[in-house]
Amino acid sequence: MLNVVRCSQIIGSIAIDSSTSARFAELEEVWLDDSGRIAYFSGGEAYLPVAGIAGVGMGAVSMYYPPLLDIPDNLHRLHQITVESALGETQGWVEDFLFDWQTGEIAAYIVGGEIAVPFGGHAVLYPEDIEEITINKVIIREDVQERLQDESEGLQGFLSEKSQQVQHLVHIMGDRLHHLISPNDKPEVVHVKIKEVSDEVAASTDHPHHALEEATEFLQEQWHSLQQSISRAGERTKSALDAAWKQITK
Repeated sequence: MLNVVRCSQIIGSIAIDSSTSARFAELEEVWLDDSGRIAYFSGGEAYLPVAGIAGVGMGAVSMYYPPLLDIPDNLHRLHQITVESALGETQGWVEDFLFDWQTGEIAAYIVGGEIAVPFGGHAVLYPEDIEEITINKVIIREDVQERLQDESEGLQGFLSEKSQQVQHLVHIMGDRLHHLISPNDKPEVVHVKIKEVSDEVAASTDHPHHALEEATEFLQEQWHSLQQSISRAGERTKSALDAAWKQITK
């Protein structure tokens, strides 16, 4: 839940080089590959692999690698495609979706149409509610209707649904914790480090107490996700450096 963002939050963001801050593109589309994971962002003629993301902030996505020169094969959109029952009946469409920008895994689907009418026009589906995703439709399981929830209930706990102030504080503390937490740290050690960083932020900034408290509580709940995220970030940085070194020594 720590690195989960809405597709609609990514669209319109500026993709930049993580080293130089040079602008690559304004992001216009998010693409799935055949595995059903988010694989690329695109803007204009630029295609940027999700595997090359260094970080996602407010209005910006930093990248380790420049855009691809060739358009990748076997990509398809998810936004606005049809939602169908297992019997082939049209139930609605995908309005938005949440995904983990480190792994590309989809965390939730926000759907509109007939299926969402009892929930005020928008309902939440989870990956386990999906039978299959094809190029032009999402096929849902038979018993989905019983598990549907509205947005406020179904998306509780995701960072993307917190206020911008809380998201900003989570990013600030996450950046500081990046160099303090190791993959082998025990849970109690991670919790203590989160508390220490929270206290440092409280002492050095004038952010509202309630927002900092909420951000701290979120990180404490997501301590394992934070630890995994820091580990993945380290692996990505190493891969990017190795790739850059290979280019230099060609």
